[in-house]
Amino acid sequence: MTDAVPPVVILAHGQPSDPARAAAELAGFAARVAEYLPDRRVLAATLAQAGALTEAVAAAGAGGEVFPLFMAGGWFTRIHIPKRLADAGAVGWRVLEPFGCDPALHDLAATIVAEALPSPSAQVLVAAHGSSKSPAPANIAHHVAKVIRAKTALSRVEAAFIEQAPTLASVQGYDVESLCLPFFAAAGGHVNDDIPAALAQAGFRGKILPPLGLDRRAPELVAAAILRGQPICATGCRHG
Repeated sequence: MTDAVPPVVILAHGQPSDPARAAAELAGFAARVAEYLPDRRVLAATLAQAGALTEAVAAAGAGGEVFPLFMAGGWFTRIHIPKRLADAGAVGWRVLEPFGCDPALHDLAATIVAEALPSPSAQVLVAAHGSSKSPAPANIAHHVAKVIRAKTALSRVEAAFIEQAPTLASVQGYDVESLCLPFFAAAGGHVNDDIPAALAQAGFRGKILPPLGLDRRAPELVAAAILRGQPICATGCRHG
């Protein structure tokens, strides 16, 4: 490790209902990312765990980077994270493009779907959080659905949401050969509880895949994104 290589903090929302568990899972993810970055100090912090970002900043020192393990850009990445960094005493830090904005992740989503397809006529639902305040999260999910559709040539690939229309609870016509890909960085209440409950309400009969961020290839993808060092753009997300 050299002083010229900035440390990086992988930052996630975390789980307010169980912050310690989410923090431990993120630390494990960061350790797997670090395997691909032998010259880089890789730390982890969640916003839900009190004091975690401040501790990570103090351990890293000045001039570090934050990799947001978030699925879209917008207010959190452009405004909230920089404010939290300032509050944590970070000096000379920069925020990189969030996880969900990486085109390589969108390609990975298509690969995961192609690997899991039960038949060439299967239908695919991208399950995302969405937002009642910003179009960016929905834009990313719709973009990913388009990428999957283009790369798999499936006739029906669409996105639906927890927090906005079209809601997951309102989807119709998904048979037993359908797949649902949760566009989330990790498991948690939304993935484990909200998505299955909403799809049950809708009568979805297909298979729910693990969240995108839990794929075995995700740590290497994140490491590559950190190496590229793409700073966040003005809109907070290239595809937002």
